[in-house]
Amino acid sequence: MKSTKAQVAKEVVFQLLLIIIVFIAVGYEKHDPKISGSKLAFFGTYALTALFIGYVLLPRFFYTKRYVAFISSLIILLGGLILVEELFLEQIFFPNSRGSSFPGVIHTLIEVLPVILILVGFKFAWDAQHKQTQLEQLNTVIAESRLQFLQSQINPHFLFNNLNNLYSYALENSAKTPRIILELSSLLRYMLYDCKTHVVPLEKEVEYLQHFIRLQELQLEGRGQTKFTIQGETKEKYIAPLILVVFVENSFKHSTASQVKDIEIEVRIEVSNGRLRMHCANTFSQDSNTEELTKGIGLENVQSRLALLYPAAHHLHISQKNNRYVVDLEIELDAVQYGNDQL
Repeated sequence: MKSTKAQVAKEVVFQLLLIIIVFIAVGYEKHDPKISGSKLAFFGTYALTALFIGYVLLPRFFYTKRYVAFISSLIILLGGLILVEELFLEQIFFPNSRGSSFPGVIHTLIEVLPVILILVGFKFAWDAQHKQTQLEQLNTVIAESRLQFLQSQINPHFLFNNLNNLYSYALENSAKTPRIILELSSLLRYMLYDCKTHVVPLEKEVEYLQHFIRLQELQLEGRGQTKFTIQGETKEKYIAPLILVVFVENSFKHSTASQVKDIEIEVRIEVSNGRLRMHCANTFSQDSNTEELTKGIGLENVQSRLALLYPAAHHLHISQKNNRYVVDLEIELDAVQYGNDQL
């Protein structure tokens, strides 16, 4: 409600200033610089006509695409304006000169239309700007709602996979169970408490990846090896939360689902000049049916989030060659966006 009142107040002030400026520009004459009653009366009639067009005819007919009704109403209104000017104003202020004869419709419109067109034109531009602002706000709301929905899918997706693994180890009374619970607790703490903001410190996101990889390594059970390296400074840099982990998780799932041994997983992160580069590679067996893992909800989710958060500031390349599945991601860290707002 307050925003609507503020918008109305701004528009009233704008219209008043515009009318004053146009009156001074149009009504000023070197030989007669004084503000006379005739000038006020004629200009006031034009201004009222322009306001009626801007606040009645435009929203009621033009913006609703009722163009025939708009043109018809406009013709009637201008005809009425000419009658008022010729039959009343001219007779009152210039009875012995201009009021004694009618110069014609064309001549009268040439005098009347410039003022009306200027005032109506600015009103039309004001409305267009207001609609553009509303559209941008709507796009922002839609984008943020979609991001919240996409991010809400991450936690259940992650929990479903890891709780299943924990359940299996618990049934086997595995000695790894306490450590899995500890690592999972660290991950959940980060997801529940640190990921509520639009961006998180990059060093915390990297620490989360380390916990995640250690948790996954416990499940390899000597079937392979992992390598995780970080180059560059991660402090005082920020990133959208839970963007990187999807690719790491997919590497482990893709590799472990297709191989019983000789698993190799490499995760490399480089940070320089405000850019983050991530290289994530894993081996897999082409004889196995793991195609669905490369097209699952996790990858679709993260690609949608990247498109919304870094629309023109990321590059993602996924390839398969020689039994290796490779993801290369590059992100401009400072270009994260929400809707139309850039941070």
